[in-house]
Amino acid sequence: MRVPTSKLQQMAIFTTLLTGSGVGTMYYLIQKGFSRSDYHRLALERLEANPVAMESLGAPPLKVYNIHLSDRHNKVDHQMAQIKIPVTGSKTGGYLYTSSTKDPDVNRWDLQLAVLHVREGQMIDLLAPTPPALSSQQPDVMDGGPVWKC
Repeated sequence: MRVPTSKLQQMAIFTTLLTGSGVGTMYYLIQKGFSRSDYHRLALERLEANPVAMESLGAPPLKVYNIHLSDRHNKVDHQMAQIKIPVTGSKTGGYLYTSSTKDPDVNRWDLQLAVLHVREGQMIDLLAPTPPALSSQQPDVMDGGPVWKC
């Protein structure tokens, strides 16, 4: 049985559209899951509560972008979440490096690390108890956890 070329073309176009929409939907749902997670929310709350960090970005307004799914710094499992969140303000942008662990007893995420690395090289520790000073250290987040290069 012969199938006309026009039918094969229609099937190819339909399959391409269906696959593309499936991939797009999956990407959207993964990003939505990250943005609704407690470890993501806790880090952004800490950023928004830090006037030095917000001033260095030129925020408000603060724009939070989707995380890069292929970035090697982004690792999440059931007990640990280490993500790099792209953020911008009206002056500049940067990355919010975060690391959180889950307390199994209370089933709650605890923020262990929250450091804003601004494009100009400034680094602001959002978990510091005193108002953080701007620094020129470069964060380097490795497989074993965050490590700082001086």
